[in-house]
Amino acid sequence: MNALNQAHCEACRADAPKVTDEELAVLIREIPDWNIEVRDGHMELERVFLFKNFKHALAFTNAVGEIAEAEGHHPGLTTEWGKVTVTWWSHSIKGLHRNDFIMCARTDKVAETAEGRK
Repeated sequence: MNALNQAHCEACRADAPKVTDEELAVLIREIPDWNIEVRDGHMELERVFLFKNFKHALAFTNAVGEIAEAEGHHPGLTTEWGKVTVTWWSHSIKGLHRNDFIMCARTDKVAETAEGRK
C-alpha cells in the first residue's frame, strides 16, 4: 500500500519550500500514472481518468472534491463526457509541495473504486 495515500496534508504557506529535485525524483515514483506539466513557469501534477459516461465522470469529480475539502487542498478539475482531468499543485508557492503528491495518491485511491472507469 502506498504510504502517501494515508498521509495528510500540512498547512502550506507562501514561504513553504517547494519539493527539491531529489524529493521530486523519489515522490514521482509513488504516483507513476501522473505527469509533470509546466504551466506559467511552475510544475503541476496531472492525470486524466476515463469513464463510461458523464454521470460516472461527475461522480468521480465530486469524490475528489470531498477529499480535497477534507484536506483543505484543492485541485484543478475539468469534467467532460467520459473524462476527468485532475491537476494538483500548490497555488500559494506556485509549484509542487509534498501535499500535491499526497493528494495524487489519494485521488488514485478514490479512482480504484470509482464506478464506470474505463
